[in-house]
Amino acid sequence: MPHTTTPDPVDRPSSGDIVRSLLWTAVVVGALANMAASFGGADTWVHLVCGAVTVLCAGALAVRNLRGRR
Repeated sequence: MPHTTTPDPVDRPSSGDIVRSLLWTAVVVGALANMAASFGGADTWVHLVCGAVTVLCAGALAVRNLRGRR
């Protein structure tokens, strides 16, 4: 059996997996940034932006999960 350098297509992550990972990363980063802003005494707009990012990404994850069940 010859050795090849190209990975098996089954081993590659799908675009859905990449998007889900990025959304989860954005949720965690948004929550951590909001917590850091709370401890740092940042302005209200910083909290609003961090919260909006967290809520939008969590909502996108929920929608993707619900659509995937059909």
